[in-house]
Amino acid sequence: MSSQDTEVEYRVVAVLLVAVIVLVTGFAVGLGIHKSRGDTASTTVVAAPVAATPAVAAAVASSDDASVVVENGVVKFYFASGKADLASGALVALGDAIAAAKAGKRLVLSGFHDATGNPAFNAELAKKRALAVRDALVGAGVAETSMELKKPEQTTGTGDDAEARRVEVMIAG
Repeated sequence: MSSQDTEVEYRVVAVLLVAVIVLVTGFAVGLGIHKSRGDTASTTVVAAPVAATPAVAAAVASSDDASVVVENGVVKFYFASGKADLASGALVALGDAIAAAKAGKRLVLSGFHDATGNPAFNAELAKKRALAVRDALVGAGVAETSMELKKPEQTTGTGDDAEARRVEVMIAG
């Protein structure tokens, strides 16, 4: 048996393992949604209980830990300060985007950063974060040609720094 055969077997096992994890997590999230059926908010915090209001989602996103929030069909990845590590539950949150991309839709990935510190470093970190999200999508079977990465943008306004450390994934036509 050659090393190439072993490598293919490992890939098959890895794909199956990811699929099982996604199915189990999806079932758990679906069960949670089913139990809170009376809740009509359009904001869901992945890897956490269903959020009742956008304020709850903002509170989760403002912590210094990585998190992911789906809000009105836009997947928002929030990152810890100075890091580009995705939050747990990233693939579950990207489920609709992955399906849309595989059906021929384009995904637009936008990176954001705050105004504190070195602007060049912040822009580079925002790019690394967007690439981490892109790599997760590619790992889930989305073709790179189905994605558009926008230049990192500096967030201005009243949002806090944790809100600025994000990458958004939107489904385009």
